[in-house]
Amino acid sequence: MQLYNTLSAKEREKLIEEAGKDRLTISFYKYAHIGNPQILRNHLFIAWNEMDVLGRIYVAREGVNAQLSVPAENFNIFKAHLDSITFLENVRLNIAIEQDNKSFLKLKVKVREKIVADGLNDDAFDVTNKGVHVDAEKFNELIEDPETVLVDMRNHYESEIGHFKNAITPNVDTFRDSLDIIEEDLSEHKEDKKLVMYCTGGIRCEKASAYYKHKGFKNVYQLEGGIIEYARQVREKNLENKFLGKNFVFDHRRGERISEDVISNCHQCGKPCDTHVNCANEACHLLFIQCEECARAMNECCSDACKEIHALPYEEQKKLRKGKTVSNKIFKKGRSPVLKYKK
Repeated sequence: MQLYNTLSAKEREKLIEEAGKDRLTISFYKYAHIGNPQILRNHLFIAWNEMDVLGRIYVAREGVNAQLSVPAENFNIFKAHLDSITFLENVRLNIAIEQDNKSFLKLKVKVREKIVADGLNDDAFDVTNKGVHVDAEKFNELIEDPETVLVDMRNHYESEIGHFKNAITPNVDTFRDSLDIIEEDLSEHKEDKKLVMYCTGGIRCEKASAYYKHKGFKNVYQLEGGIIEYARQVREKNLENKFLGKNFVFDHRRGERISEDVISNCHQCGKPCDTHVNCANEACHLLFIQCEECARAMNECCSDACKEIHALPYEEQKKLRKGKTVSNKIFKKGRSPVLKYKK
């Protein structure tokens, strides 16, 4: 029984190109009580592998968090399979605004302690006592209310390229970092203000809204389906778009454009730019913003040092990487001192 990938990303990319068929990038999440996450993990991998589904899926005792690429021709089969799982029946699917057949190149279904790393003790509060979910129209009304405090629950590298007008954008590296900072900053408004939150697809707000209600906030709201669903509703209902720039996404696209505004700059030269890349030096792989001119000049690297390493024969690069880890540097997400114009 196959429970893992047998193809490399490059092999899968070639197959996708040869097939020439459209794929849909989809995300969804669902909090639920799962008795044996490993059994569910294996079930999902087997079923979805047969449908040629690719993506990154986390399964935990608290639920499922999934970002996927599904062949368009298999969408109905995929949806029927979701509906056959009791707690996933009719789960809301966030379909990407900008499609890319190569958004994911492997199927990774992993068992985790949590579906989002929030650092919270869920036994300390009622995670089902969530904030009020609002659609795009109601959200637009709320954020124009002077009694509303609008908070972006994403990380600094996400909000840097796109956020809602007048939103508080915490300068944090992780979701867990933002929770206490926001509570402290807004502590005097727990009763007199409306706390309105948003994130990419809704999952972070789902937990945060319950946490803030537990902490004494009286009026808590969250954007249903996050920025992804907001953008869809704005287009379908011809609503005013109050989002500026790009929505950062966690796949090979790295972002989808919601408005034509470019609110960030190239981290190397300072020109207006909102294109995230990873340093081409695999020993670095730093995520940062780079314009086309700098990409050409720097050979898609973040620094002269990485440019020199990237120019070496591949086998020499492998020797230099041997025994070293770069995970801490990767998750600095643009804060590296080599970047002159970082946020």
